[in-house]
Amino acid sequence: MTKRDCYEVLGVGRDAGEAELKKAFRKLARELHPDVNNHDPQAEEKFKECAEAYEILSDPARRQVYDRHGHDGLKRGGQAPNYDGFGSISDLFETFFGGGGFGGGMGARGGGDVQATVEITLEQAAAGTPVDVRYEVVDRCERCHGNGAEPGTPIKTCHRCNGNGVLQAVSRTPFGQIARTVSCDVCGGDGKVAEKRCTRCDGRGREVLTHAVSVDIPAGIAEGQRIRLTGRGHAGDAGGPQGDLFVHVAIAPHERFIRDGNDLVTVLDVPAPMAALGTKLEVPTLDGPEDIHIRPGTQPGEAYELRGRGMPHLRRPGRRGDLRVIANVIIPRQLTDEQKRLMQQLAETMTDSNTKSEESMFAKLKRVLQG
Repeated sequence: MTKRDCYEVLGVGRDAGEAELKKAFRKLARELHPDVNNHDPQAEEKFKECAEAYEILSDPARRQVYDRHGHDGLKRGGQAPNYDGFGSISDLFETFFGGGGFGGGMGARGGGDVQATVEITLEQAAAGTPVDVRYEVVDRCERCHGNGAEPGTPIKTCHRCNGNGVLQAVSRTPFGQIARTVSCDVCGGDGKVAEKRCTRCDGRGREVLTHAVSVDIPAGIAEGQRIRLTGRGHAGDAGGPQGDLFVHVAIAPHERFIRDGNDLVTVLDVPAPMAALGTKLEVPTLDGPEDIHIRPGTQPGEAYELRGRGMPHLRRPGRRGDLRVIANVIIPRQLTDEQKRLMQQLAETMTDSNTKSEESMFAKLKRVLQG
């Protein structure tokens, strides 16, 4: 079967440096943890694939041959990685990361993080609000309380490792033979095994559960920001700490307001006669309707500012942005005969002094295009 491109496997560009390669590989490898990815029977093969890609690209000599001739070039030169000597995915994981691999282990390891998304309204973002978040997480089995044994049945010392939880193993790697201590493949590093496996989690001690938590959304939060809840993620191995829950905040579009940082922008329709004469109109704000005085001679697109009627500052309590009100001068489309007569009279009295713009059309266009 044709092997995939190494850069494609790791999801990096062909100019990726050592740090970017390592970061991409570690992220992919941890995503293949069987407790998180147990629905995918190909997880082990996928990990071997990304490990091979990383081993090739992290070695300057192999990478140079690969860039020129691909996988075939590595085979001809005797430089192709071979992971057949690894007894399990845990052995391979340990070679790159240290520790006891995926399954239990040689010491406590923290659990993975979880991300959930909530959508709130602009009003909720302005006022702050508690929201309920439901998410799936790998947690301690509720039936066996994490020990993997059917309730009421004994837990025995592992016969393979004699309760040590580890074994000595020698594996053939691209770097030669490596002797190392690995987690026991029977007890997963715990040193003990259940006489009868838990019928709920099949002896794994963990299961996928749906959790619910109330999250306090702070006033002034912006689209795309995240809230971190420590210890609400996946369960750790061998008593290790739980990962964290990251709540991604999405804000639904508003029918009247557009957000610009901590400021809000809205449009107010102003009939042309009122724009010419000046008037008082009601404008909506997050705090309720408020009167605004339209100056005589207001032009289309002219902005009015209501100080302190925008969004709260997230990190500066008591401070708020402003509300910018853009005047949308409405030219009437249908006139009665009386209105036409009055408009005609008005037009006959117009002179250059009150019809010539203070800013040329070219200047307006240039100002708009330059932002």
